[in-house]
Amino acid sequence: MRRYLRVLLVCSLLVFCSLLYTFNQLVSSLDSASHQARAQRTRAAEPGLSERAHDDRCNSGSVSHWKPYWRFPAAVCRVDCVTDMPLRSRSEPVGLAVVACGSRLEETLTMLKSAVLFSRRDLHFHIFAEDDLHAGFRQALESWPQRFRSRFNYSVYPITFPSDNAREWKRLFKPCASQRLFLPVDSVLYVDTDILFLRPVEDVWSFLSAFNRSHVAAMAPEHEEPRIGWYNRFARHPYYGKTGVNSGVMLMNMTRIRAKLFKWADLLMPLLHKYKLNITWGDQDLLNIIFHHNPESLFVFPCQWNYRPDHCIYGSNCAAAEKHGIYILHGNRGVYHDDKQPAFRAVYDVIQQFPFEEDPVGGLLVPLDEKLESAEHTYCGRVRHVFTKRLRQTVTDLQRETIRARHALEV
Repeated sequence: MRRYLRVLLVCSLLVFCSLLYTFNQLVSSLDSASHQARAQRTRAAEPGLSERAHDDRCNSGSVSHWKPYWRFPAAVCRVDCVTDMPLRSRSEPVGLAVVACGSRLEETLTMLKSAVLFSRRDLHFHIFAEDDLHAGFRQALESWPQRFRSRFNYSVYPITFPSDNAREWKRLFKPCASQRLFLPVDSVLYVDTDILFLRPVEDVWSFLSAFNRSHVAAMAPEHEEPRIGWYNRFARHPYYGKTGVNSGVMLMNMTRIRAKLFKWADLLMPLLHKYKLNITWGDQDLLNIIFHHNPESLFVFPCQWNYRPDHCIYGSNCAAAEKHGIYILHGNRGVYHDDKQPAFRAVYDVIQQFPFEEDPVGGLLVPLDEKLESAEHTYCGRVRHVFTKRLRQTVTDLQRETIRARHALEV
């Protein structure tokens, strides 16, 4: 009897093991069949991945998803970035975003005016402003001549931050500046209010097509000359490259940015808490920290696309602007509104005062040349040609297109 029971027990164990093996094989088969679908789902964040290698970055056309690991001492998260996202069609409007608070209404309108004057494509302005500025923006933009008004649409948004830390974000650096980290729009060119376009906006927008599969944003270096660089001399936190990057002109692929498992707030807040006592330039410092740890995610464009007083205040150090002229002028440090850098103020004044329907040669180039003559006592004024070279070409191109359009209508 005992022998019979032993044989029965052994047979039962064998049957159980066989069933278990069959079940495991079935599960494995199903898992393999659904692997492609699971690869597209959002993956949960995993702690302790700060040193994990990026073996699965997009190094070939056969890879459709990249999974870099955002290596932060205070917070580590993983992202899935959809790389086969179609780029915007040339027929779609160029998205231009700006954040305006306080007394920045007129300065912002001058920036928008420069965009409309020189662009050949339709634009969409995304204006994030304090509530008491909304009416001023609408009234001014609707009053522009129809020939220019027809070139753009606009949306005005309130200033909003993640509710859990809204006050902390709003008070970081300048009022409302951190709003640019939380733009609820599609891919967009963000610019500070003190930006002036000296060539069409769509030309910087075209850098989106130069992004590789890992790029999520594009910016210009903070400095060209390390001897006068701020980050490499004074920063007490990580920063991008040799001299950091400047966020005053920032092209952002928001689709890729939103592909992160964590929202920007969840990504940035741990960094803010870790470096709060060490950052000077607010959200720009946080962006430098992010791209220090993830340099493959940033596309860097040359200095003439974000030309600031630092490029000439101690002597000319933006070789690309010397050769090609300034493409985008960035009048930070309030230089449009004082007499410290008259070359920068000259460009701002002529664009602000330019009547829309006037001839751009007589209304822009001639008065700008006259104003720049009085700026030669400054280092920036001594390289006055960089302020007019590209603008002169832009005006010439626009005149040629106008002539061609008239001829086409006559025919």
